[in-house]
Amino acid sequence: MNLQRFEKLIRLMNAANIDAIAVNPGYSLRYLTNLDFHLMERPTVMVIRNDGKLVIILPKLESTRAEKVFSKDQIFTFSDNPSTWNDVFISALSSLNLSKNTIGVESTRLRVLEYQFLKNALPESKVIAADDVFANFRMIKDESEVNKMKRAAVIAQTALLETIKESVVGKTEKELASLLTINLLKQGSGELPFPPIVASGANSADPHATPTDRIINSGELLLFDWGASYEGYASDITRTFAVDEVDPAFQQIAEIVHKANQAGIHSGKPGVTAGSVDQSTREIINKFGYGEYFIHRTGHGLGLEAHESPYIFAENTQILEPGMVFTIEPGIYLPRKGGVRIEDNVVITEDGAISLTDLPRELIKIR
Repeated sequence: MNLQRFEKLIRLMNAANIDAIAVNPGYSLRYLTNLDFHLMERPTVMVIRNDGKLVIILPKLESTRAEKVFSKDQIFTFSDNPSTWNDVFISALSSLNLSKNTIGVESTRLRVLEYQFLKNALPESKVIAADDVFANFRMIKDESEVNKMKRAAVIAQTALLETIKESVVGKTEKELASLLTINLLKQGSGELPFPPIVASGANSADPHATPTDRIINSGELLLFDWGASYEGYASDITRTFAVDEVDPAFQQIAEIVHKANQAGIHSGKPGVTAGSVDQSTREIINKFGYGEYFIHRTGHGLGLEAHESPYIFAENTQILEPGMVFTIEPGIYLPRKGGVRIEDNVVITEDGAISLTDLPRELIKIR
């Protein structure tokens, strides 16, 4: 157990008047324990009371790993017979003396499966979303975490350069995505934080395009949105290329997006709001008359997850602090024609923001 992180979680729970937290397999459980359990048909739940007492409920086959972190009296295991699971939950949660309490969970992580066992064991308790607690829990990265994200960025950038070293013309989006995936793994990435986006021509106007059998042709845009992981920490980068000569209009929007990207990076500093970073990129794109074609927020937090707090949208009043890591990814998307996005990963320092990514941001011509 990472005691410093554990103590921080306890402080956040008490500040939010939450009696206990229930965590199932995922990033927060890994962040606390360095254990990476499967999210499967058998439930696994760690429940932490606001005074620090805890239990973990899990399948018997996982007990050996659990014993590396937890004491025997904290571990409650069950067999593969589902009819026994409810009794084990009741026994475990009774040991915490929880009854009419408020139990916080991650709304985007806890499933109906675990929720039902919690409610059966604690029928008079209230299960609520504690998303603010979890967001604040992991939002400030230490030097070790930032260094891992920097390494993940280097892996990702090197892999892309390997992928486009040979001609892209005549390849399909799926082929390029496969090549990029192979190169990411060759360069040392762990599990990919998300499948790469490779979008050519009109497909590049879809911010979340899925690679298709479309063949890449000369005279069109080619967008890559990809990332790597290093020791669990993610990078998330986007670059757009010109395949040979492209319409001057695409060159123009690429220059505007580049200006917006730089404005976003330069506006990030301690004490300003996340929303003000979004506004700085949006002002540039609006000034050139493309505001209606910038159809998403400027960015999102980055860490163990490819998307986490803080989220960089105009109305977000979250104050930026040193150690926060997030993306700056403005874009302009012209329907049925093409789009440009430039995405960098930045960390807030004591006096500004530093980009962890440094691939050229101009619309580079490739073949």
